[in-house]
Amino acid sequence: MRILNTFVPLLVMRHFIFIFLIFISVNSFAQQASVIKITDLEKRILNPSDTTYIVNFWATWCAPCIKELPDFENINRDYKYKKIKVLLVSLDFKEDLKTKLLPFMLNKNIASEVLLLDEVNGNYFIPKVADQWTGAIPATLIVNNKNNVKHFFEKKVTYELLKSEIESVK
Repeated sequence: MRILNTFVPLLVMRHFIFIFLIFISVNSFAQQASVIKITDLEKRILNPSDTTYIVNFWATWCAPCIKELPDFENINRDYKYKKIKVLLVSLDFKEDLKTKLLPFMLNKNIASEVLLLDEVNGNYFIPKVADQWTGAIPATLIVNNKNNVKHFFEKKVTYELLKSEIESVK
């Protein structure tokens, strides 16, 4: 009986440690979203590099946005080793980061880089993205500054369109 009294707590402790390590490892690999301002995004995508940026403006509450996310994820995967950078810019509210955006990203297995745009004045940030943008989402900006490319789409886009745009930049 004494051996059993010693063995059970050790077994329970082993399970606890195992579960704790799994919890830590899952959280350390969980997708994160950086909170940015429009000036941060401009600095990032307007640099003179030869990287093509595919910047998608979306939100967790936008059905057409959610439908097109797999296409951006596929582009991100298929062009992972090329000079292509997919940026998913969420227009969700900053206060919804932990309660809505991060759980959504985890649920959908989002691998692309996610940025949460912390701007409330559309009249300020929308024209900085594209003059023709009315503010509707989904919206996608494709930029390659070395090749002087700046294409904007204020609609749901497809994998085929994104691929065609990427190929046209070369």
